Amino acid sequence: MSDGDLGDFTLDAFSLAGKTALVTGGNTGLGQGFTVALANAGANVYAPSVIDDGGETAALVRPGGGTVTCAPANLTEPGVPERVIADCIATFGAIDILVNSAGIVRLGGVTEFGRAEWDPMVAVNLTAAFELSHFAARAMIPRRSGKIINIASLFAFLGGLDSPAYAATKHGIAGLTKAYADELGRYGIQVNALAPGYFATAITAVTRSRPGENQRILDRIPAGRWGEVADLMGPLVFLASRASDYVNGHTLTVDGGYLVR
Repeated sequence: MSDGDLGDFTLDAFSLAGKTALVTGGNTGLGQGFTVALANAGANVYAPSVIDDGGETAALVRPGGGTVTCAPANLTEPGVPERVIADCIATFGAIDILVNSAGIVRLGGVTEFGRAEWDPMVAVNLTAAFELSHFAARAMIPRRSGKIINIASLFAFLGGLDSPAYAATKHGIAGLTKAYADELGRYGIQVNALAPGYFATAITAVTRSRPGENQRILDRIPAGRWGEVADLMGPLVFLASRASDYVNGHTLTVDGGYLVR
């Protein structure tokens, strides 16, 4: 028998009641699913985004869950990452959880893909995540607790045709996760990443509409299907909750088994 009272463990370990989360890109795509998952687990969520969802995301939160506050913000503008962290704290009193989910995808072969395509992806996918993590960590360290969750991808492990900047930024996210985990663990802060596989979202709609490409991807997934946004909600809540307090510097793949085939 290990030390400690094993009977103390309950599903309350997954509750986010009383916690505050900031989710970037939190009102569209996978980010919207992250926002709803955290709010339904009890958290108050601050969701800065360049997109106005007209209240759609907040309306998806079940009665009795947390609240959602969406705010306009372009995270690539100077000073904005620091401001949104401050605004989150001013709105809810603290920041307990940061989810860096905002991201963009631009595709192109290496001989055509230049700085005009590279720079915006690095700014959104990597630099914004770095700046937000920097300012969130400064707020979390005095409280000696916090969760930073970066959204990686299978392309944190793979190359990928026509994806030079996407693969580079997702490899960078995996490295940023490890570096921050190594330093912040001493303060009771856990830094992990979630790596989605192939998901049925608007970004993949064209690929899924092409029978040959769709089947090629399905043949690589042992689960035999594309992921649904709901498949990510439980893993995210786990990483955001005290149930994962001894998980640090890990990249959790949610891919239906894609990487093992």
